[in-house]
Amino acid sequence: MFNTVKLYYSLTKPGVLFGNVITSAAGFFLASKGHIDLWLLISVFIGTSLVIASACVLNNYLDQDIDRIMDRTKKRAVADGAIDGYKAVIFSAVLGVSGAAILYLYTNYLVLILGLIGYITYVVLYGMLSKRLSYYGTLVGSVSGAIPILSGYCAVTGRIDAAATLLFIILFLWQLPEFYSIAVYRMSEYKAANIPVISVVKGIKQTKIHIFVATVGFVVSTVMLTILGYTGYIYLGVMGALGLYWIKLGFSGLKTKENDQWARGMFKFSLIMLLTFSFMVSIDYFLI
Repeated sequence: MFNTVKLYYSLTKPGVLFGNVITSAAGFFLASKGHIDLWLLISVFIGTSLVIASACVLNNYLDQDIDRIMDRTKKRAVADGAIDGYKAVIFSAVLGVSGAAILYLYTNYLVLILGLIGYITYVVLYGMLSKRLSYYGTLVGSVSGAIPILSGYCAVTGRIDAAATLLFIILFLWQLPEFYSIAVYRMSEYKAANIPVISVVKGIKQTKIHIFVATVGFVVSTVMLTILGYTGYIYLGVMGALGLYWIKLGFSGLKTKENDQWARGMFKFSLIMLLTFSFMVSIDYFLI
């Protein structure tokens, strides 16, 4: 029984799920400005998590053919036959309907709409279409990945304003160096699976340039939160210092020949940036 539960849980891609929940919380806390509606927070967390989990489970089903080829995905429960595909689809449907119901009943229509947009973008526009057709698929996937922080913010405000737009841009840009770095050190696997990621289509050199530009864009966007008056100077100091280091790391990649080692370092630091950003945004009101 425990093993079965563990297998189904793995289908939700816990790492992806955790990252999205963290950013959703960041958006929520920034908008709340210290006045936390606990029931709304719980509803957003649970509803958003279930919708994202549903999308991830369905993605497992849709990607099972290419998952069997790549080392990092070949042990996924659907790909290796541990869970039947139709059972995964049913599980996905239950999660999705439950999550949408919670968002509908206990948040607001905007959060529900954003959740559905994120779901369709990830499953259909990214997973079923662009991921297999063009290296621009990463951009499409990054749209869905930037939705949770927007949902968390809009759960409180009920509207999309300048801060919400900036949060979306920040998370969109963050995903590019994060995923492009994976595309560098996993290039041979993507090539074998016939997935047209940027490193396969454009080569390592162009990928490095895209990583550097996106990194600079991310750092500038995080600073803009303070310039526009949404965060304070402690946030600015922390994000500015880490951001400059990430830019330096990205620039070093333009000259290095140790591509895999450098790309792994960029990826690991991207996770530090995400966690730090989410944490600083969440506590910023109490630091001002």
